[in-house]
Amino acid sequence: MGTFNGLQMAKRALHTQQAALYTTGHNIANANTKGYTRQRVNMEATAPYPAIGRNQAQIPGQIGGGVAAGSIERIRDSFVDKQYRQENNKVGYYQSRADMMSKMEAILNEPSEQGLGKVISEFWQSLQELSAHPEHSGARAVVKERANAVADAFHHIHTSLQQVRDNLRTEIDVDGTKVNSLVDQINQLNAQIANIEPHGYLPNDLYDERDRLIDELSQYVDIKVDYRKSTGGPSPLAEGIVTISLITDQNNIENGNGDPIKLVDGSLGIKPGSEEAVKHVFSAFDDNNNVQAFFFASPDPTLSKEEQLADLVADYGNQVHIYADNFDVQGKLKSLMEGAGYLSGFEYGGAAGEAKGTYNQMLDDLDKFVAAFVTEFNAVHRQGFTLESDENGPMQGGDFFTGTTAATIAVSDEIDGNPDLIAASKSGAEGDGSHASELANIYSKRVENYLSYDPNDPDQLDAKVSLKSFFEGLIGEMGVNAEEANRMRNNSEILRQQVEETRHSISSVSLDEEMTNLIQFQHAYNAAARSMTAVDEMLDRIINNMGLVGR
Repeated sequence: MGTFNGLQMAKRALHTQQAALYTTGHNIANANTKGYTRQRVNMEATAPYPAIGRNQAQIPGQIGGGVAAGSIERIRDSFVDKQYRQENNKVGYYQSRADMMSKMEAILNEPSEQGLGKVISEFWQSLQELSAHPEHSGARAVVKERANAVADAFHHIHTSLQQVRDNLRTEIDVDGTKVNSLVDQINQLNAQIANIEPHGYLPNDLYDERDRLIDELSQYVDIKVDYRKSTGGPSPLAEGIVTISLITDQNNIENGNGDPIKLVDGSLGIKPGSEEAVKHVFSAFDDNNNVQAFFFASPDPTLSKEEQLADLVADYGNQVHIYADNFDVQGKLKSLMEGAGYLSGFEYGGAAGEAKGTYNQMLDDLDKFVAAFVTEFNAVHRQGFTLESDENGPMQGGDFFTGTTAATIAVSDEIDGNPDLIAASKSGAEGDGSHASELANIYSKRVENYLSYDPNDPDQLDAKVSLKSFFEGLIGEMGVNAEEANRMRNNSEILRQQVEETRHSISSVSLDEEMTNLIQFQHAYNAAARSMTAVDEMLDRIINNMGLVGR
């Protein structure tokens, strides 16, 4: 051990405590930075003197060599990260679904004094009043206007539902673009990390940013995250290059190799940061904005997104894709697809497929309700008599409504122009309004169940339901689905919050703890400086005061 070894030991102590002070300052500065993980300096005792060997010094024992900063490490738990991403994925799905159901409830606005049910009820009440005053022009005008109000209510609901559905289709495109952006950013971070790790450094801040992006990506699709070590001489604590795969049972449909769909491929042989290392998601829709399939392909910078999608659709058999009804990748993207609508049983070049989805189902059910309503009402209306007469006596009523869907239902032009053509009489006799009562009773009359009734199935010949119960069942089912979506959203948010709190307890910056560390490292630094001063005084005694005999 040399004479100046004490200075070297003190210098290493100063540098190590200084590194700890700077790292603590970095933690304090980023206490409110989203995604930041607190860091610590791993201090290690340096090799003692003397080393074991033939020419080792013969002294009573080894003398310590001091301290060194072995590494600067993030305090993070990968298992908790995995749990968080799983719960975040569920929140993405159920939050989106709850929002969609909330919009649907607001449009139908049931039960309320302004909803469709109230408008229909007022129409039936106007018919009851007409039955008491069949010749009264005012009562007939009220029936006509109430009928127009019913048609307008159906039009408004259909248009509003369709607008929300179109917005959901747009949101799928927007979120698909967001997923692609996140994938690209993660891939670029892979490239930066791959350039730093081989030199033995730990790019902790890049790790934080990459994990933050992965957390955000997990909200849209269900993902699996794997790591591989960088080449060169990485630190044992280096996390390496990340590979992100979709968790799905329909991996790489049609491509034949059965490998998972890798949104970011960090495997050897693919240079991190290259376009080949990522796959973008491309959403294919039919003319009615139903999702047909999701394609996964490396971006082609020479083509626009629309041009590349057209090429993928044209060559679908050789492309990595998942049909919409097999899209079992959980997350917000799946929820949006289920809301906006998708084709079940669809194949390019084959069957067109059946349109399914939350809003498609509601639009179809409304159309079935309107079809039942118009069919039954017109059938009864044609059996009554109007106030108009011809050479054969009182005229029978014609069709009261036209159209058979929520978008097309309307009061017939004849009745809209002449309310006297409303068939309120059963016999045509003066003062007879009994037929108006029968029209009013249609709402509670048991008719064919247009939701599930099959007239060709003899086992369903008695499958009858009233229009009122049909409508109430429609609203009730919507309410139950909305309640379930809200319940699942709340549950998933609570679970995510619990995991997030656990993660914060491990990885977040505690200012109280950091201030304590700051004082601790400051005292250690001061003590190391005092140690260096003591060694310096010893050396001063040797250099300036030894060898001067007689002084």
